Amino acid sequence: MIRSLTLALLLATAAPPLAAQQTATPDYSAALADPARPAADRERDAARKPAELLAFAGVTPGQKVGDFVMGGGYLTRILAGAVGSSGKVYAFQPAEFIGFKKQYGDDQAAIDAAYANVDAVAGPFAAPAFPVPLDTIITVQNFHDLYLKPFPEGTGAKASAALFAALKPGGTLVVVDHSAADGSGTTLSDSLHRIDKAAVVAALTKAGFALEAESDLYKRPDDPRTANVFDPAIRGKTDQFTLRFRKPK
Repeated sequence: MIRSLTLALLLATAAPPLAAQQTATPDYSAALADPARPAADRERDAARKPAELLAFAGVTPGQKVGDFVMGGGYLTRILAGAVGSSGKVYAFQPAEFIGFKKQYGDDQAAIDAAYANVDAVAGPFAAPAFPVPLDTIITVQNFHDLYLKPFPEGTGAKASAALFAALKPGGTLVVVDHSAADGSGTTLSDSLHRIDKAAVVAALTKAGFALEAESDLYKRPDDPRTANVFDPAIRGKTDQFTLRFRKPK
């Protein structure tokens, strides 16, 4: 009886299992409170749920993280705070985007200058020139752009392969994008700026990734997925999928 009681006490006071420790949500409050973040970015936090996204991606201090198509830098600024001074954020802006709209280049240069742990990354859309192997890459609402009509056929496959090559073995890629109708593949990428989730999974699986997890973070079942994402009636309220892929070790 005494041995049984002793064992019970030891189990009750033992540290939580490793799996439980790993599921603890990191604290990104300091990154979100960064005074360098524009007011417009802060106003978007409620809808974009950045802390939950970074937790799903597993972003932690000291990591080397890629922001694939940084746009105006909303996510780049938060990632800079999340990885801290011991980490690095590589902010990629496609050369084609900068050529189309100078502001994209200006935004990239401004963030590169403002944050010591952010480096601008150049290159074609299908060949981002990340300089070191990365722990994680995140791309939000950009994967469908790889299938826009202005880009050559095969751009999506080449970019998928480049993202795979850019990661360390065991590294992760998180993709968030606007949902298209099931079975539509990439055919609505240009007209509606949406993509079928299955098409993303197929492209990245072919590149070598393994789909590891899916989140309902931005799920909107009431979106019929038939309108252009820039339509005022649906903008900011689209159904979006969130997928995490892993590069095998």
